[in-house]
Amino acid sequence: MEQSFVDDLRLAHVLADNADSLTMARFKALDLRVSRKPDLTEVSDADVAVEELLRRNLARTRPRDAVHGEEGEDTGWGPRRWVIDPIDATRNFVRGVPVWATLIALMDGPEVVVGVVTAPALGRRWWASRGGGAYTGKSLAAASRMRVSDVGAVADASLSYSSIGGWIDSGRGQQFVDLMRDCWRTRAFGDFWSYMLVAEGAVDIACEPDLALHDMAALVPIVTEAGGTFTNLDGRPGPVGPGALATNGLLHADVLQLLAPYEPTEPLVLT
Repeated sequence: MEQSFVDDLRLAHVLADNADSLTMARFKALDLRVSRKPDLTEVSDADVAVEELLRRNLARTRPRDAVHGEEGEDTGWGPRRWVIDPIDATRNFVRGVPVWATLIALMDGPEVVVGVVTAPALGRRWWASRGGGAYTGKSLAAASRMRVSDVGAVADASLSYSSIGGWIDSGRGQQFVDLMRDCWRTRAFGDFWSYMLVAEGAVDIACEPDLALHDMAALVPIVTEAGGTFTNLDGRPGPVGPGALATNGLLHADVLQLLAPYEPTEPLVLT
């Protein structure tokens, strides 16, 4: 691990511990308050409380760093920026489905150098730092290193995704259906979990048509440090859309080609 990010990774774990305490206290709470944002996505009082807590902690421990979160305004300036998704998969959280997580990342300029994904209702945590490998476990001291699969053909690959509707809305619906047909196995594990399964080598391809920076940042170093490849749907590395594609690396070029937009002269017909 590069020495310059050791303390940042440790801090990210402390932030994750704090988030876990709050989210688990509110998970399935009878007085959980849920509202809708202007874009009609759901937000709970837990989402807001977690982000506010992490922002306060960062203001105390990293006062010179910028912060970008899903629920609040950007703060600070400079090349170092923390990126927070307080609860990824809020709809699961509010319905009592245990597949949700807090995503915490540190960017140094355009590169994500630390990523932590903590899913306390699943009893799982994943993390990585630049040059330090990708791990899963209960803590830094009790962890197993992760490695992507060595599946080399789409026909032998397992694909995970979130929904088909988003692909249709994106204009790549037929391409995605064709990819599903070409793969050996498809399952909608969804959200952060799809990408963590790629890093673990349990799934070979994960993709979504429309994601924001806070959805992707923490996932990038975990996938890449596990030996995989993470790009947008146009093949650009990193956490900036359109969409996201994570693979074991061996499959990446083939999947990008399968998901490429049609030429304007070709009609889109879903079959």
